[in-house]
Amino acid sequence: MKFIHTADWHLGKLVHGVYMTENQREALEQFVAIVAEEKPDAVVIAGDLYDRSVPPTDAVELLDDILFKINVELKTPVVAIAGNHDSAERLSFGSSWYKHSQFYLSGKLSNSFKPVQINGVNFYLVPYAEPGLVRQLLEDDSIHSHQDAMKALIGKMEETINPNEPNVLVGHAFVLGGQTSDSERILSVGGSGCVGAELFEPFSYTALGHLHSPDAINHDKVKYSGSLLKYSFSEAKQRKSISIIEMNEKGDFTHRYRSLTPKHDMRELEGHLEELLDPQFYEKERIEDYLKITLLDEGALIDPINKLRQIYPHVLHLERKIDLTDLKKKQSFNAIRNEKKSEIELFEQFYAEMTTSEFTLDKKEAMAAVIEKVLREEGLK
Repeated sequence: MKFIHTADWHLGKLVHGVYMTENQREALEQFVAIVAEEKPDAVVIAGDLYDRSVPPTDAVELLDDILFKINVELKTPVVAIAGNHDSAERLSFGSSWYKHSQFYLSGKLSNSFKPVQINGVNFYLVPYAEPGLVRQLLEDDSIHSHQDAMKALIGKMEETINPNEPNVLVGHAFVLGGQTSDSERILSVGGSGCVGAELFEPFSYTALGHLHSPDAINHDKVKYSGSLLKYSFSEAKQRKSISIIEMNEKGDFTHRYRSLTPKHDMRELEGHLEELLDPQFYEKERIEDYLKITLLDEGALIDPINKLRQIYPHVLHLERKIDLTDLKKKQSFNAIRNEKKSEIELFEQFYAEMTTSEFTLDKKEAMAAVIEKVLREEGLK
């Protein structure tokens, strides 16, 4: 049995004021082509089909178009769940008649723990749900964290699971130890949003969504597919792919990746303004990519963003190295200020951080006199 594991499409995503819909359509057309080529027995989408609970119209139309091509035109079964960005109620619409075309979309968590059976493999669908909802659904007051909730849900599945058949869990969760990025919404404060990988031991394969890198965790049977595209510059160096899983009747599987090529990649560039505007430099660059540019110039610059966008039309973020350096120095100074130092010692540190001049003995004596006067006037000495 062959299935494709994907997740975190985040249709309708807005990154630095730019909608990703055009880039998402390009990637999903490639995805459809891969489905046509691989001819899997199922496509598994592990949550966050949309980026928000009320997605823009073009995102809804895009999802409708892509799922129609996969499920109806290519006659490929689809197994999908809601993630923490989705609206469970909206994704649950039509679920009763979707099943007639083998489109199994689980938006809302229910107390039915029967799996979806496709070509001898049992798919257990666990859409994202807050612990409070699981506590209410199972009438179990001991459930307070995501760990408690997932453990209780899997416990219900284990009551009827057949360990002699291939069993796959499809979920949307943050596995303890997973590597995060800036574009993932935190599930809860502290550690209560995490679940342990050991919970998924009853399953031959666990197809997860939420973390955006396919390398987010290193586990033999618990896998993230990663997001469809890069959605923040913290993901600039991540590879993006979909997972092709081929599983035998014992639940043993092989795992390989297929890459998607975005119309506009998300990258970081660093250099002096003059260098970045030099044809000898930018003619070797993919100038249409979404870019974060860090300028190394130290002096004043006139309208650098518009100059850069004449060459690189999709500059999404611009910053200067000197500003970052100054920020680090100020943070360092604030940390030092909290130490037990005298007023003159604090000023001497401040002077060194803000200027390049020597804090001579004459300056020190003059400043000491000023501080002494102020402290007396304020009645602090």
